Amino acid sequence: MNIMKKIHLLLIGFVLCCLIPCISAAKTPDERQQTYKDLETFANVLTLLQQHYVDKVDTDKVITGAINGMLTSLDPHSSYMQPDDFKELQEETKGSFSGIGIEITIRNAILTVVSPIEGTPAYRHGLRAGDQIIRINNETTKDMSLMKAVKILRGKKGSKVTITIHHPGEQRLHDLVLTRDIIPLHSVKSMPLAPGLLYLRITNFQMTTTKDLRNALHKAAKQEQIKGIVLDLRDNPGGLLDQAVKVSDIFLDKGVIVSTHGRNPDQDMMFEAHRGNGSVSFPMVVLVNGGSASASEIVAGALKDHHRAIIVGTVTFGKGSVQTIIPMANGAGIRLTTARYYTPNGNSIQETGITPDVVVPFQKPVIAEGKPSPAWEVREKDLPGHLRNNGSTNKKAQQEEEKNALERHKVEQRLARDNQLRTALIILKSLNIARAPIKKE
Repeated sequence: MNIMKKIHLLLIGFVLCCLIPCISAAKTPDERQQTYKDLETFANVLTLLQQHYVDKVDTDKVITGAINGMLTSLDPHSSYMQPDDFKELQEETKGSFSGIGIEITIRNAILTVVSPIEGTPAYRHGLRAGDQIIRINNETTKDMSLMKAVKILRGKKGSKVTITIHHPGEQRLHDLVLTRDIIPLHSVKSMPLAPGLLYLRITNFQMTTTKDLRNALHKAAKQEQIKGIVLDLRDNPGGLLDQAVKVSDIFLDKGVIVSTHGRNPDQDMMFEAHRGNGSVSFPMVVLVNGGSASASEIVAGALKDHHRAIIVGTVTFGKGSVQTIIPMANGAGIRLTTARYYTPNGNSIQETGITPDVVVPFQKPVIAEGKPSPAWEVREKDLPGHLRNNGSTNKKAQQEEEKNALERHKVEQRLARDNQLRTALIILKSLNIARAPIKKE
């Protein structure tokens, strides 16, 4: 037996040992026979590469590429993670990591931004949902795997990465040089919008999200009674399923939150709300857009189907699939799509997303320099040459008023440039008026 024949048989043996579970999973003799034939074809191709390819072939690299190709042929979210990539994924959900702060996917074979994470380099440079990443450091992203793109975009804090972006609807490409930074773990931000009305923003769903949300609610409740909240899930790329369920559970005290259905019975699960789980009952408005994906769609879908909140904004991203992380013996891991998400009413989130109750497209603010926002009426303070407030004779009260005035100014600025938030606040105020008891003479 010549040496190439031995190599060929060894390769077939290697492939069969690695994929015996796949053969065993075949239900009929014909399916098993076809699997054997396909594996033999794979081994034949590998042998030809070893014999005839122009350069010496790195067998490990070729087989890893084959595994990647096999997984990415299924859907954009299934992938093979080398040991380093698998370790990074674990760090992402447990602690901070260094990068530019975007969630990406592959849509129509093009690397596409799902959403930027607020406060990160990507967010500050104006990246938005739907942007296409054409090149990274002058390397084309065509046929680039998702995991490879993530690995290139991440790096040490302070290091730079150049990405070439195509904004949908525009002709020219944009080259952006971003400086990598630590992507913060803290995922909940809050501010008062009006007396008793609270704004809460969840940037992504990580291990501390539910705890951070409860803390924000507790802190706000100590200052004044909460009469309603705006929950902002815009440009929230998702994250951990259990955190999405727990966040929903805060606002619901009964019924299904989300269910999953897969090919195997063990992937069929139902998550329900619990009465007395620290639930809150005040009116809610939830803001969503095309960058709201996965876990944020679960929360929006649950609150919508239970008529617990009014959903405002634009149709969400539509990522309604479950990825299971399967560790491998060599320290690597496989991210495999194993099920689909369904809202309490049994609607699939996949592709269709969540349609808001009130559709409000975002409008970029157009405010002339030095002039009041067109969203607000002209007041005394806006008139040229108006008299200044000389303050109060009570210094402590004056300091408190200055602090409150600063907070009001921040809120007014935010509302002036965010028409969706303005709409949410109007709806929230209307809900509070409708709930107020009628006074009898």
